[in-house]
Amino acid sequence: MSARLSIGVVARRTGATVPTVRYYEEVGLLPPVNRTEAGQRSYDETTVRRLVFIRRCRDFGFSIDQVRELVGLVDQPDRPCAEVRDIAVTHLQEVRRKLDELKALEASLNAFVGSCDTACAGGPAVDCTILEDLAVPADMARIVRNGCCSP
Repeated sequence: MSARLSIGVVARRTGATVPTVRYYEEVGLLPPVNRTEAGQRSYDETTVRRLVFIRRCRDFGFSIDQVRELVGLVDQPDRPCAEVRDIAVTHLQEVRRKLDELKALEASLNAFVGSCDTACAGGPAVDCTILEDLAVPADMARIVRNGCCSP
């Protein structure tokens, strides 16, 4: 018979929090758990392994729905590996899209800082180019300007 583990022990061993373990049970990523006569959850090593798998998936940024699909593939090992790859490819495309968005954000922030450095750094905040640009819709903002505080 395998050792029975409390939710606190499972949480500590997997790096999860107790509410996270409960949440994964609620959304069906973890199977229904046995309970002791006192009503406390009682886990085994299989659950620990599954929770580690789920946490690793989440560490890689897979959505709950993607994790659900991956867990399903673990539970049905005869399904083709290509299904796992397809999920990973879809997620990789999303990560690349987010990286492109972050690069654009970086360029905009860099332009904000550069504009402020050349136009108004050291002046009053009310004249700051960054604050001015943040106060108008993005499609109307002029990031590069001649200066707000210069004579």
